[in-house]
Amino acid sequence: MANKILEAIYARRSRREFTDEPVNSKDLQEIIKAGIWAPSGLNNQPWRFVIVTDAAVREQLSATTRYSHIVKGAQALIAVFLDQEAVYDATKDHQAAGACVQNMLLAIESLSLGGVWLGQILNNKEQVNDILGLGDRYELMAVVAIGHPAHRNQQSNRKELHNFILKTL
Repeated sequence: MANKILEAIYARRSRREFTDEPVNSKDLQEIIKAGIWAPSGLNNQPWRFVIVTDAAVREQLSATTRYSHIVKGAQALIAVFLDQEAVYDATKDHQAAGACVQNMLLAIESLSLGGVWLGQILNNKEQVNDILGLGDRYELMAVVAIGHPAHRNQQSNRKELHNFILKTL
């Protein structure tokens, strides 16, 4: 396939097992840069990020989710927040956060890294904010676990396209 964007979309998988090799800060910055290029209503760019590479902080965060093994195994985490002072429409801004995370996942794939979007951790978003030293101005949207994949043997499939199209008018 000659389209690199479509290649990244179709090749991307949720990678949950990582090597011990650190993720360099330049790649983490590039991943966030891709995220901030997501669309947002009125171009308000309501997202904010916390980069976590410290093993002790990852250990603390691992206690806030049933997927603790992923949080501990990843060499980097990027916590994605909405800045409540930048929000102008809750629905649009939550959608923008999802687009931001998707851009980040595609950037992770394009950099030959692995990543997974963690959502269950949202059940303990107040604890996450406390661990990261943030107040309630910042609403946790997701934590993205990032690392060098231990393997690339994840399989996935999708239903046929016609299962999703309700009408063509």
